[in-house]
Amino acid sequence: MVVSQLSWIAAGIPERVSHIAAFRAEYIAALQLRVEVQRHNRVMQTSNAGAALTRLFSELIDGPDVESAGPGAFVLNTGDVGLLRSLDKLSAADASRSMNGGATIAAHGQHLRYGLSLMNRWAAEGGNPFADARWDEAWKTAAVNDAEWEAIRNGLGHESRRWLRALGSPRTVDEIEFTGIVASIAHLAYHIGAIRQINKDARGPREGTF
Repeated sequence: MVVSQLSWIAAGIPERVSHIAAFRAEYIAALQLRVEVQRHNRVMQTSNAGAALTRLFSELIDGPDVESAGPGAFVLNTGDVGLLRSLDKLSAADASRSMNGGATIAAHGQHLRYGLSLMNRWAAEGGNPFADARWDEAWKTAAVNDAEWEAIRNGLGHESRRWLRALGSPRTVDEIEFTGIVASIAHLAYHIGAIRQINKDARGPREGTF
């Protein structure tokens, strides 16, 4: 009886060893894949860059000469009032004009408002709010009346303030998320330049320290 049981166990050893080896190989492969993913998408803390991020974003929306931005300028000339007050100088008719068949200032403003609303949604809820984003809707904005132009400016101001607070709030992010945070500032700077090419009244001072 004992001999037969030992024979049965011995007969199953090769198969069990094979299963263990296969499992070990799969486990090692999974660990290597995890390391590879982490290597390409590292986790980091925004607290190390929060002050710089908020300073740059604050300068772009409010100008460099405000208390929250601190002394000096990194992107705009000193004396520049930033995007939000620059847009307040423009009428609805100004915002409805385009140059060389391009987008209107109202469309640029609505695009920025929408993009920042998605960033704020991500900061508050996580996930991927960009998966079903409708970027084309904002670019359909052409002529606006006084009420519509005021709504765009107010909405942009609201989303900008929310994102400024989010930039100053420490959070754990991966490399892709952090890239998106930095890109939000570069994206805003691009559109400021585009808007100021359309209408000179939205431009900042020519002189000043950079």
